[in-house]
Amino acid sequence: MNKELAKYIDHTALKPDTTKETIKQIVDEAREYEFASVCVNPYWVPFCYENLKDTSIKICTVIGFPLGATSTASKVFETEQAIKDGATEVDMVINVGELKSKNDEAVQADIKSVVSAAKDRALTKVIIETSLLSNDEKIRACKLAKEAGADFVKTSTGFSGGGATVEDIKLMRQTVGSEMGIKASGGVRDNKSTIEMIDAGATRIGASSGIEIVKEN
Repeated sequence: MNKELAKYIDHTALKPDTTKETIKQIVDEAREYEFASVCVNPYWVPFCYENLKDTSIKICTVIGFPLGATSTASKVFETEQAIKDGATEVDMVINVGELKSKNDEAVQADIKSVVSAAKDRALTKVIIETSLLSNDEKIRACKLAKEAGADFVKTSTGFSGGGATVEDIKLMRQTVGSEMGIKASGGVRDNKSTIEMIDAGATRIGASSGIEIVKEN
């Protein structure tokens, strides 16, 4: 098992039909393999917190997921509730439609509101949904997230038909510089692609195939 690789992985279960049994399984697997976090929908945060509070494994959840088109007030409430329930990382989806409408001020304000709600209590990762964006839009989204004070930018929800690519990770790293975190998420399912993402600049990997990734030679 590659324990060094495990430290990059957010062990993820976000499908709408995810059962409590599955959540229990990913919690147990996170303990066994020492993943960076478990990443679950907000409903499951209290359960994960209760079962992982005696470990260093982080509790990650998603905000405005998967479309990003909920109101800013809803995203702020979701963030505050998730943190009360035990979340230590929040992955928010930007308002993609407003980005594509070139309403950068609204996009940044949306991000900043979640960053402020999470400040000093949880890391904020900003999902820009790269598969829906042009390169110019990806660059703008990353700059807006950085200017809003987010801790990470993240490629994808995994629900919009495309996931992380090495090219996008390189572009995102070039845009945000060396200090900001980058999470590659969506379609990262094996050891080789995981290492390629890390080499390109990713500092976290969102994957539902974490065990397969760390077990491969």
